[in-house]
Amino acid sequence: MRRDDLDQIYQKYMKDVYRYLYSLCRDHHMTEDILQETFYRAYLHLENCKDDKVKPWLFRVAYHAFIDVKRKNKRMDLQEISYFDSLFHTETLEKQVVEQERWNELKLAIDELPELQRQAIILYDFHQFSYQEASEFMKVGLSHFKILLFRARQTLRQQKGKGD
Repeated sequence: MRRDDLDQIYQKYMKDVYRYLYSLCRDHHMTEDILQETFYRAYLHLENCKDDKVKPWLFRVAYHAFIDVKRKNKRMDLQEISYFDSLFHTETLEKQVVEQERWNELKLAIDELPELQRQAIILYDFHQFSYQEASEFMKVGLSHFKILLFRARQTLRQQKGKGD
């Protein structure tokens, strides 16, 4: 892959990488900083990427940049939930309020999951990674990834059952 392709890669994957990073740190400004660092690192190491694995590779670069910032800051603010606000469009104010409440509950439930289960849900259900791509990204076996995803969904269902 050539460095000239980075602009095309940026245009194609920037929004996905931004949403992924935002789902991790819940801070718009931090997300923008990490996004910039991600594409800087991508530029430096673009020759290490295979054409058919660009998205998982970029997400891995983004995750490592996020971890570096997390280690540097030692503490994160997970209070903003506006990421989920942009995922739906409803017709009436009443429907908007109900949907917003559902997304808030889902966000809180996802935040309570163990780290690996949370990663599995975010990568597979929100970013449409395949089982294989997500397991490779997380550096776990395919069967372990499926177990993590199953347990995360099971926990979310149980939490939903308690709230009804």
